[in-house]
Amino acid sequence: QVQLVESGGGLVEAGGSLRLSCARSGRPFSNYAMGWFRQAPGKEREFVAVISWSGGSTYYADSVKGRFTISRDNAKNTVTLQMNSLKPEDTAVYYCAAGRNYNPYDPNYWGQGTQVTVSS
Repeated sequence: QVQLVESGGGLVEAGGSLRLSCARSGRPFSNYAMGWFRQAPGKEREFVAVISWSGGSTYYADSVKGRFTISRDNAKNTVTLQMNSLKPEDTAVYYCAAGRNYNPYDPNYWGQGTQVTVSS
């Protein structure tokens, strides 16, 4: 079993930055691709970013490319999403996710989510 706990959400003004972290416990962290999804009120959950188990490959949604950076530390069992140049449309609950495959990325495990609110 894999357990994921997100932290780092909050309220920020447009143009600001936030750093989300996801701590994982359970099965070996390095065996899983890790990623982030988000869900805004009234919308479907959408993919944000994914990083391979080695950290050597990353992929981003077009809407965040160039502004968000995903990284991982397998020794600390953590994955991080650095979010810069935030926009009001980035407001959502952000979920950390883990899955065996990087491509296609179809996670099996999910965190509880952390709220990110960007004010205009």
